[in-house]
Amino acid sequence: MASDKVVETVIAGNYVEMETEGKPKDVKTRLSSLLWHGGSVYDAWFSCASNQVAQVLLTLPYSFSQLGMLSGILFQLFYGLLGSWTAYLISILYVEYRTRKEREKVNFRNHVIQWFEVLDGLLGKHWRNVGLAFNCTFLLFGSVIQLIACASNIYYINDNLDKRTWTYIFGACCATTVFIPSFHNYRIWSFLGLLMTTYTAWYLTVASLLHGQMEGVKHSGPTKLVLYFTGATNILYTFGGHAVTVEIMHAMWKPQKFKAIYLVATLYVLTLTLPSAAAVYWAFGDMLLNHSNAFALLPKSPFRDVAVILMLIHQFITFGFACTPLYFVWEKAIGMHECKSLCKRSLVRLPVVIPIWFLAIVFPFFGPINSTVGSLLVSFTVYIIPALAHIFTFKSSSARQNAVEQPPKFVGRWVGTYIINAFVVVWVLIVGFGFGGWASMVNFIHQIDTFGLFTKCYQCPPPLLPPMPPLQLNATAPSPLHHPHHHGH
Repeated sequence: MASDKVVETVIAGNYVEMETEGKPKDVKTRLSSLLWHGGSVYDAWFSCASNQVAQVLLTLPYSFSQLGMLSGILFQLFYGLLGSWTAYLISILYVEYRTRKEREKVNFRNHVIQWFEVLDGLLGKHWRNVGLAFNCTFLLFGSVIQLIACASNIYYINDNLDKRTWTYIFGACCATTVFIPSFHNYRIWSFLGLLMTTYTAWYLTVASLLHGQMEGVKHSGPTKLVLYFTGATNILYTFGGHAVTVEIMHAMWKPQKFKAIYLVATLYVLTLTLPSAAAVYWAFGDMLLNHSNAFALLPKSPFRDVAVILMLIHQFITFGFACTPLYFVWEKAIGMHECKSLCKRSLVRLPVVIPIWFLAIVFPFFGPINSTVGSLLVSFTVYIIPALAHIFTFKSSSARQNAVEQPPKFVGRWVGTYIINAFVVVWVLIVGFGFGGWASMVNFIHQIDTFGLFTKCYQCPPPLLPPMPPLQLNATAPSPLHHPHHHGH
């Protein structure tokens, strides 16, 4: 047994958790470990799966209406595989970095390893800076999207306040995530999160099937190239949820088990996203083009309210997921990361939340912002940089021989891996960043032209028969010519 333990240490680092395994636990530590300190394979699986789908579930039918049914399904399967592949690359690079560092006797006890540090350790500081820039911007906008989604959803339960006011309120609520120290502490949350998205996905499916097809429903997609690529990049964004992969992996006690987890999580996610998006699209067809949030079209019912509330709680959790790595980066930047006191660290983290809050109020375009972030940021952060990093890390034959993990046979060892990586880089650059970036920017600018920045209530239905306040007279003033006729008759 002793010799095994030594080997284990060399591979994955000996953690505090491993050392306390032998000691008897009292009730309090048991309870706390159940709800709070997660590090098992299952925890990582829950974290991955619940982090994959959140508000994206609600925008996928919108993507389907842009892509058409067949393309939609194919793109989901294709990007699901691509995503799992790059997550596998990230996990290999992580284990490689960690093993190299631990051979030099570095201790990671109070330190959370992040993606940019892996790049730094394996490839030097220029890679680190590029990785850090993309990763932070992506997580920043990821958090912004969660906030917008909160406001967009709650509006379907309570429309007394407009969406902008809701964004203020939720910004304040989400600021409380500064008190959660690291990913070990998301155990109960990610489990609940997964239950919530599962419920919502099946609610969307069943409700659409019971509702049946609208009268005269049209399924004309794909019609325009712009819309086609916007839809495709939203799907790219869906399966690009693993910018936090390294942090989740670091929260595991045996990180080298991570590889298969991501694939299984993705397969589970596909069982949620495919039926729900297909059913909603089948029922409503082209109406979805103007409704990026699927809740908007389904009839109001207690089930829908439950789904909305669950999604809200889930978005809160995902906000934490996207923000926690940002907090880590910020703590490292000002040198507070190894600090033991939780209160100090929480206070220090507050400046991170404020820009997120501001951006969510400036750009409340719930569907289009996903695609824009997907094409400009996710494409690099999650697909291109890991693939290139893998190619460059194992460029020399000595690095390949000493690799902690050899690539599997079924891929074709190093040559196969290299070919797949090259394909990922080229495909994502051209389709994801090139066409996708062009399409989603065009769409985004169109939203700004239509609704304006700081818009009060994005894509809200106009109120029915409003009383005539003086504002409306001013609004119609530019065209006085037509009005006398109407009143005259």
